[in-house]
Amino acid sequence: MKIILLKDVPKVGKKYEIKDISDGYALNLLIPKGLAISATNEAIKRIDLEKSRDEGEKKIHQELLLKNIQELSGITIVMTEKANEKGNLFAGVHKMEIIPAIQKQTRIQIDAEHIVMDKPIKEIGMHEIVVKAGDKSIKFNLDIKAQ
Repeated sequence: MKIILLKDVPKVGKKYEIKDISDGYALNLLIPKGLAISATNEAIKRIDLEKSRDEGEKKIHQELLLKNIQELSGITIVMTEKANEKGNLFAGVHKMEIIPAIQKQTRIQIDAEHIVMDKPIKEIGMHEIVVKAGDKSIKFNLDIKAQ
């Protein structure tokens, strides 16, 4: 049975791909769960329109993200966290804590997936954070102060 995938399905394919799948798998799992539809001529035309619209939206989103990242370049974001006398933080600072600080201080929207951090920050002081989108990357400073 030919189907069009509506979402990425592991070991089957990516969104909008047309696949030839066994009838049982398609009718009992993929179609009832809303992961796929039958590949009729009308469905293929509709999916092509959705695909082109999604690609346009992704392009606009990528351009906006690159603009936001350019504005973030060279800025210093200040955060205050609880720390001991030696300068070690009681709780590490993760990407999800950095994003609200960026939004509050600069009004720039970025997603956690674009912030590159190997591990959480566990010390007060100045830290260099890398933000990457596509092939562009910038750095900004994160100044963590003790409360």
